[in-house]
Amino acid sequence: MAAIVGSLVSYGSDSDSDNETKSDVSPEKMHPDALAHLQPLKSGQKMSLAVLNSAPEVAVKEAVETGVHLDPSLKEVTYNPKYETMFAPEFGPVNPFRSQQMAAPRNMLSGYAEPAHVNDFMFEQQRRTFSTFGYALDPSVDTSQISSNSYIGAVDEAEKKKGLTVFEVGPKKTDKRKKVQGGEADDIDNYLGPWAKYIDEKDSAKPSEEEQKELDEIIAKRQKKGRNEEEAPAEEKTVLHVKDAYDYQGRSYLHVPQDVGINLRTADTPDKCYLPKKQIHVWTGHTKGVSAIRLFPVSGHLLLSCSMDCKIKLWEVYSERRCVRTFIGHSKAVRDICFNNTGTQYMSAAYDRYLKLWDTETGQCISRFTNRKVPYCVKFNPDEDKQNLFVAGMSDKKIVQWDVRTGEVVQEYDRHLGAVNTITFVDENRRFVSTSDDKSLRVWEWDIPVDFKYIAEPSMHSMPAVTLSPNGKWLACQSMDNQILIFGAQNRFRLNKKKIFKGHMVAGYACQVDFSPDMSYVVSGDADGKLNIWDWKTTKLYHRIKAHDKVCISALWHPHETSKVITCGWDGQIKLWD
Repeated sequence: MAAIVGSLVSYGSDSDSDNETKSDVSPEKMHPDALAHLQPLKSGQKMSLAVLNSAPEVAVKEAVETGVHLDPSLKEVTYNPKYETMFAPEFGPVNPFRSQQMAAPRNMLSGYAEPAHVNDFMFEQQRRTFSTFGYALDPSVDTSQISSNSYIGAVDEAEKKKGLTVFEVGPKKTDKRKKVQGGEADDIDNYLGPWAKYIDEKDSAKPSEEEQKELDEIIAKRQKKGRNEEEAPAEEKTVLHVKDAYDYQGRSYLHVPQDVGINLRTADTPDKCYLPKKQIHVWTGHTKGVSAIRLFPVSGHLLLSCSMDCKIKLWEVYSERRCVRTFIGHSKAVRDICFNNTGTQYMSAAYDRYLKLWDTETGQCISRFTNRKVPYCVKFNPDEDKQNLFVAGMSDKKIVQWDVRTGEVVQEYDRHLGAVNTITFVDENRRFVSTSDDKSLRVWEWDIPVDFKYIAEPSMHSMPAVTLSPNGKWLACQSMDNQILIFGAQNRFRLNKKKIFKGHMVAGYACQVDFSPDMSYVVSGDADGKLNIWDWKTTKLYHRIKAHDKVCISALWHPHETSKVITCGWDGQIKLWD
């Protein structure tokens, strides 16, 4: 056996490569354990197995920090962390780009606000003290060590008042005023009791000299204001613009022409009317907006217009369509005009508070009326036997009735709650309808100053323009909610809900409505200067023409023509459409 081992060892040493130096170590010098695995097991000896632990070294679980790290920027935590967790130092590298201000601890955008609590009452007390006296306690100073420099604001005032707050400075109770001793109760004549005068009470209350001076000045000022220039009526003038006031037969321009291809003297209306299509004439002459136009009664061969330039002009509707005459006599804008039945005279109402009666032919002012209020509308009574009476709706909520012959007020209808805007005669002139800024419509019997019908709905708006239909059955009212309402004009005065004309914009403007003579169309201007034409039967908006640059305030359909409509606007022009 030893021979085998020896041969193996010699084999191992011989098998080294040639360039390697031979090993000097002989088998005798080797460590006995080195070859132990090649030795046969010694009989009689038992081997004991060594326990080897091959697991890698790992830190024990207890030694590892298992706490949850809180994000320091968190505002809310959804569980209950321990103190150590909440106040653990922050880990991680410091941001090198943070400025000192950014790195400083902050709990709001502008920095760190320390929590402080001020009692509501204390805060309010200091705020009121500051607004009243101009000083307050400095909130950053401890209240236990109050001195003169613990106040902010008016420190001198604080020292003077010893730092008292609003609630502490109470009015000192003054001594009660002494009364005159009032005798005994059983002495009836001399007993004064609780009615006794104060000892220092003065009987006469005369102002002192200085007070008297002040009072006199105030009274003088008031009187000046109240004198509100007692406006003398403006001087009346008239200008005739045609060469001859009378023709070769001695007829004036009031004479109805018979050479216009249409009978203007008849009371008959045309059988069928048509929509106007184009503008055929413009009357210019007014320098400011035109406020109303009226056609000559029955014939309609002349047109009267009043304007904000204080003038009234009379125009021809046929032949040369000239301006015939200008009437000057108002000092402020003219609001309304109204012919009498024959057209020989007309009334004008203006903002200078005067109503004037003019002669249409000569241009002379016959008489003037005023009650120191602004008249908004004026109407002659259409009855032949009452042509001397007219009514005017005033700014002081009254309707005033004058007699032209005496120049005196003969009746006042005082029931409206706002300025009166329109007056319209109905029911064979036995009654008249008035509308007002109080959004109501009232019906009156002639000469009876109590309205027998009052129409006002919560949904109703003011109706500053009203027109009676040619057949006398309907009232067309321009309502301020951009629609034309139709009321029955006989007995009931009911609103006709089936006939409501919409589609135009009039809010704020009293645009006059009119009917075609055959009752087939309704026309009205609007705030955009358009002329709107509706079909009476279907209430459809048929036609819309751009008539004026500013508000188209009035539209009149000529009573004898099938399709002639006259409009006027605040651009100062009057236009004829056909």
